Amino acid sequence: MTRSTSQLEKLFAVAQPVCFAAGYELVDVRLVMEPVGWVLRVFIDHLVQGPGVLAVSLADCERISRELGVVLDVEDPIPQAYSLEVSSPGIDRPLRTAAHFRRFLGDTARVTLSRGLPVPGGENRRNYKGTIVAVDPPEAGAEAAEVAAFVVIDVDGTPHRLPIDDVETARLVPDWDAVLGTHAKPGKARNPDKKQPAARPAAKQQATKG
Repeated sequence: MTRSTSQLEKLFAVAQPVCFAAGYELVDVRLVMEPVGWVLRVFIDHLVQGPGVLAVSLADCERISRELGVVLDVEDPIPQAYSLEVSSPGIDRPLRTAAHFRRFLGDTARVTLSRGLPVPGGENRRNYKGTIVAVDPPEAGAEAAEVAAFVVIDVDGTPHRLPIDDVETARLVPDWDAVLGTHAKPGKARNPDKKQPAARPAAKQQATKG
């Protein structure tokens, strides 16, 4: 169970200035019901990307958890008790904006739409997995002019133009060969005795808010 889009947009608006002021990008926010109760998940990344920039650490998550926790206590956008969980995007990074999709052109993504697109047979299709091949508008800054943005996903050779404002969830699909630094050739098994580097888990900090 998740909260409505309008509440998520409000939470995003509360969290974004806090993250930006501290030097981080707010990647996404999610408010979900789990067996332990409501959990507000906040995903952050460094604003500056490039060679030499380290991944988001536990210390980064702890800092944002403290600073954002203070603001959430004042703004009080969530009426019920919840846990605040701040983490890095991880290798299956969430994609929320046109800028996110532009940044990962050529990568594979799994996208779920809220309403979906009509397909023959009368039902709407909501789930797509394929390569991000284009974003419309192609240039950053056009969103400020309130131009509707679309992402084009190539699914098995067929392009699908998906409205970004209808995206419920979208995540990168990791290339595990690249992540693990391995590529098994057809007909050749990997050596089970050879130690492979493990994928680094996402850093995470959690705090309970009453």
